[in-house]
Amino acid sequence: MTVPAVAEDLLRRLTPQVLGVVARRYGDFAEAEDAVQEALLAAALQWPEQGVPENPKAWLVTVAARRMTDQIRSESARRRREEAVYAQSPPDELVAAAADEVTEHRDDTLTLLLLCCHPALSPPSQLALTLRAVGGLTTAEIAGAFLVPEATMAQRISRAKQKIKAAGSTFQAPPAGEHSGEPPGVQSAEVPERMRVVLHVLYLMFNEGYAATSGPDLLRAELTGEAIRLTRAVHQIRPDDGEVAGLLALMLLTEARRGARTGPDGDLIPLAEQDRGKWDAERIAEGVDLVTRTLAAARIGPYQVQAAIAAVHDEAPRAEDTDWKQILSLYQLLDVLAPNPVVLLNQAVAAAMVHGPGAGLALLDRLAEDERLTGHHRLAAVRAHLLEMAGDDDGALSAYQLAAKRTTSLPERRYLESRAARLAAR
Repeated sequence: MTVPAVAEDLLRRLTPQVLGVVARRYGDFAEAEDAVQEALLAAALQWPEQGVPENPKAWLVTVAARRMTDQIRSESARRRREEAVYAQSPPDELVAAAADEVTEHRDDTLTLLLLCCHPALSPPSQLALTLRAVGGLTTAEIAGAFLVPEATMAQRISRAKQKIKAAGSTFQAPPAGEHSGEPPGVQSAEVPERMRVVLHVLYLMFNEGYAATSGPDLLRAELTGEAIRLTRAVHQIRPDDGEVAGLLALMLLTEARRGARTGPDGDLIPLAEQDRGKWDAERIAEGVDLVTRTLAAARIGPYQVQAAIAAVHDEAPRAEDTDWKQILSLYQLLDVLAPNPVVLLNQAVAAAMVHGPGAGLALLDRLAEDERLTGHHRLAAVRAHLLEMAGDDDGALSAYQLAAKRTTSLPERRYLESRAARLAAR
């Protein structure tokens, strides 16, 4: 395995697990993050020559833990915390204990999710920090997911880390519940609100993997896979939570189309043009069953509605068989439960399919002054599609060209440019 491949694998798979162990053990997220980064650097330098250790996670935890105890020994500014930690256990024993936790085959990624959703942080900061620490997204990718400038997101993440550092040893998982096998704090009074943020984070992580906001690739399977894995873990802990089940169903139903979403050269293939024979039937069946059972038993929520929309798409044998009236009704319900510009944008497409492009364009006019979408490529792309449906080739050409300029995803840009070129050639 090459050094870059090792580094990428650690970032996407091992890093959040190691960070979860160290942050939980020492109660200082900012210092733990620095320690884990140093451990990753050490691995990148040593493993190519010495080989990957038999237990790479334990190796990383041990290196990071040693760095943390070195900090405790050397920094006089942390004398109070040093005394408290020393009173619990000598530093060498702390290193051994942190490493020994790994041998229990415990995955601390879910615990890390709860840690990042600390009440000391605002919800937007919780989301941004979790995407950074657990999802491994760049600041630019997180900014794209939030529809804000990169500089704004960088400031938000920086402030979040400062607040966590100021919280010091109080930055810990909530108290453990009574039921064994649960992550710390699942039964505490704080958890419902933290879980809401966790689900949003997982949702954004999946979206970034399914439609990367930047770069040469449209899909990032490691992100969608990790989002699904974590959501399954949450669902196992909270099987009666309708929104957890709804989110898992949504991910499965969406991920089922991944194999048909790009061509051999990686170019985007829109939903209406996909080879549905390439869709994953097992994932569709699991997702449909999950959302059907959830809608019948749980209080309805936004993730369940989105899953129901995905199920309607996936159950149509052909694009022309899609029940757009049902999809429009579901988007109207979603607009009541969780109104936001992206919902209205998708509702405009459904309205166009049911009532004609004029109805969709009328809804887009409501978004013209919304700062969250002003200047975003999605608004221009949908407008181009609806103008093309309406027969306004000139308007559609201009809108496609504008959308292509605005997107930072190379596959999306190529697709939009190809649509514009096709119109220009008429």
